Amino acid sequence: MKFLARIKVTLKPTINDPQGKTIAQGLGRLGFDSIESLRAGKYFEVTLEEQDRSVAETKVREMCEKLLANPVIELFSFDLEPVGETAATR
Repeated sequence: MKFLARIKVTLKPTINDPQGKTIAQGLGRLGFDSIESLRAGKYFEVTLEEQDRSVAETKVREMCEKLLANPVIELFSFDLEPVGETAATR
């Protein structure tokens, strides 16, 4: 079965985000004055072929823990959905 994982990686709330601060300042200079704060992150889409959903979830979690996210300063979350299935076959 094919699965699509949509992965979000963000800095932990206690970690300073200079990139987010710079983006927020740039938006402010462009006239977007209502921004109180902004945090930057990463987004990945991974398509994988696995025998079932639980194996796919395990593999995606391992990808995040080993490479896609730095567990010391980042958090990750993901959604996993079958690829090529219609709503009637789920």
